[in-house]
Amino acid sequence: MREWWERPGLEVRDGRLYVAGRDAEAVAREHGTPVFAYDLVRIEEQALGLLDAFDRVGVPFRLRLALKAQRDPDVLPFIRALGFVGIDACSPGEVGHAIEHGWTADEISYTGTNVSERDMDVLLETGVHVNLDLLSQLDRWGRRAPGSSVGIRVNPRAGATWSGAPYAAEGASLYAGAKPTKFGILDEQIDDALAIANKHELRLDTVHCHVGDGFLTDGLRAFETAVERVAATTRRFGDADHEIVEVNVGGGLGVPQRPEDEPLDADAFATVLVRHLGPLGVTVSCEPGDYLCKESGVLLAEVVSIDERGGVPFAGLDAGYVVAPERFIYDALVPIVLTRAIDADSSRAYTIAGNVNEGDDLWGEGVALSQLREGDVLAMLNVGTYNASMRLEHCLRPPAGTAAFGDRL
Repeated sequence: MREWWERPGLEVRDGRLYVAGRDAEAVAREHGTPVFAYDLVRIEEQALGLLDAFDRVGVPFRLRLALKAQRDPDVLPFIRALGFVGIDACSPGEVGHAIEHGWTADEISYTGTNVSERDMDVLLETGVHVNLDLLSQLDRWGRRAPGSSVGIRVNPRAGATWSGAPYAAEGASLYAGAKPTKFGILDEQIDDALAIANKHELRLDTVHCHVGDGFLTDGLRAFETAVERVAATTRRFGDADHEIVEVNVGGGLGVPQRPEDEPLDADAFATVLVRHLGPLGVTVSCEPGDYLCKESGVLLAEVVSIDERGGVPFAGLDAGYVVAPERFIYDALVPIVLTRAIDADSSRAYTIAGNVNEGDDLWGEGVALSQLREGDVLAMLNVGTYNASMRLEHCLRPPAGTAAFGDRL
């Protein structure tokens, strides 16, 4: 029976896990553990899927990668070589990282929060396009760069999230909802934003929002509410003689995390946007991280200890949360499989523990696997984003290695 997470580039062959057509256990032995194994072709497939969807609806579209999600120097050259994926940066450091890896200033969009004077010094020097998300930031930018072009990040107080998130019932994302967040200029602040822009002779050319948090097709109705409000705000800027050339709907596009999840329908996503933004004559853009890269990554780790404690079987790995923090920060689901025996009898329920001296350094509890032995290689799936890029130095454990594959065998 096919596993729910299987796809081209992540397959089961004769009971063994294959990544980019390569035996996952063999990859671990060759490169050492822990190691992130990346199927880079998956990134290209996801990117082309979005471009094709917007081509079918006939609206100008610009795609950027959220660098905070994936910045591995072994991954970025592949994305750069595609030639059609720009960068969303959220810090001056990320701007520098993108430029270092081949992107030019006009291919980088900066949307940060609580931008300091020091940040502005760097941003103005690089010449990247900047979207500002607070009135005070807009005023500070105007004082520093009067007469320049800049974007506005708005908060439509509506958002969409993955249906399995603990806060999904609240009908909001981490970024936009009825409860005020730290992101974006609110509808009642638009007149003040226009007044600040007028005072400093700023030209507002982009409306930006970020209202998503891992949403799939079943989240598009909530997403459309936010997009409709953003379209109305864009018209207000146009009525105030600002020529808006781009509406950037941010990221938050998700991928399946559970067997019952259906992938995001890219055509349905594009249709929502063209319905509300198409009449405005703007370029539509988005800047996903998860949607592009999450499915591309697998973390391979070795079982270094087997123990039974109070009747509970424990398997200890040579990888703790410091090398891949997403599960521990966002409570993300991480499928765990035994690379040598995917379809074997899963009669044991293990607690999978990491090697960091913290009690909550657990990859999973009650994980159904066949009988493990020391030296086995386990694979944590769907860790291509918000893991290597968020690694920590706690306990001074070194980062995981990288094995990036730009083809499939």
